[in-house]
Amino acid sequence: MRLLFLAVLRRHTGNAVTAERVRDHLEAAGHVCLLKDAFDLESSSEVAHLIRAENLEAALALHLYRGGRLLQGHGIPFGIIFGGTDLNEDVKQREKNEVMGRVLGEARFAVAFTESMKETAQTQWDHDLRAQTSGMTRIASNSSNHQSTEWQGELFNNIKYPQPHARDKIYIQSQGVMTVPNAAFNWNTFLHRSGINQSADNLHIFLLVCGLRQVKDPLYLVDAFSEWHREEPNVYMVIVGPEVDPVFTREVKAKVKRCPAAESCPCSCFRTAGVRLLGEMPQGDLHAALRNCFAVVNSSMSEGMSAAILEAMDLEVPVLARNIPGNAAVVKHEVTGLLFSDPQDFVQLAKRLVREPALEKELVANGREYVRRYHSWQAERDTYQNLVRTLEGSTGE
Repeated sequence: MRLLFLAVLRRHTGNAVTAERVRDHLEAAGHVCLLKDAFDLESSSEVAHLIRAENLEAALALHLYRGGRLLQGHGIPFGIIFGGTDLNEDVKQREKNEVMGRVLGEARFAVAFTESMKETAQTQWDHDLRAQTSGMTRIASNSSNHQSTEWQGELFNNIKYPQPHARDKIYIQSQGVMTVPNAAFNWNTFLHRSGINQSADNLHIFLLVCGLRQVKDPLYLVDAFSEWHREEPNVYMVIVGPEVDPVFTREVKAKVKRCPAAESCPCSCFRTAGVRLLGEMPQGDLHAALRNCFAVVNSSMSEGMSAAILEAMDLEVPVLARNIPGNAAVVKHEVTGLLFSDPQDFVQLAKRLVREPALEKELVANGREYVRRYHSWQAERDTYQNLVRTLEGSTGE
């Protein structure tokens, strides 16, 4: 099939990495997959033109609202993948909530990364979809009433179309993980770029990987970490990621970047001691940095499923994550990582990790085993290839 895949494709973000990985899965099955940034398509009419021009037969979207809403009403079947933004943020806005419900009604299938995400979606939309048939019949608009009723009643089982109920079309597939560190990456160069001029042997580098936007809350730990650094000057936190929200990026830089006198100051002083800020990095370099750091940190206010956490586990690096549902779904406290409830709790857990090598070793071993067992790249490939088969035929033409 010729497939359209809509996603938000900011470079070096989790969404972009996920979209590219899923595209590879589909192309490996022989499909042509046209991956487009949803932000580049301003209206449904642009999508309609693209579908005609590229002779596209079916579609997939990452995020119900950002991508899925653009796929409605075009007469081609589509599936959707829930994003964390859908269920943690957009669902709270009535207009977006209603749009996402209609998208889910029309979609042939939906993928959630966790059981918690599936349950949230069912709670939000299952009741609405029991009464809603217009979205589902739109795909088969040329079918007779008898055919449409029969189609709506079939369960999704070995390429059967789903009922218009959320629970019957949402499938859980955790994110697959594959890390490929750049062999040419130089850790000392990375430290120098970060403004850390100490011997790597004596350092404990905590890496916080995120796009600079409010929901990722990169400033959450800054003050507490800076206070800890003053007590123990060999601990540093480096924030790495693309500048997603320009306004918020300025706020982060104002808090973390070098002080105005830094150019003439021999100590290269920073506004916030012990905290550094770097821009986005190519995926291979980022994986290499993860492998070299002491621990990976996630301080987000909400997450779907953090790629950085899973990649850290795969690379045998301990994880400290904020105790939110998306993180708690993959990090079991004191088993596969450490969950903190506030900045002071983070510092206490980080100190414990530094001082207890046995704990670090246990978390790393358990995290690696967890990823191997539950985040198989091959299992993810099989799932998407099987689900996309349900989009074959019945284009509504």
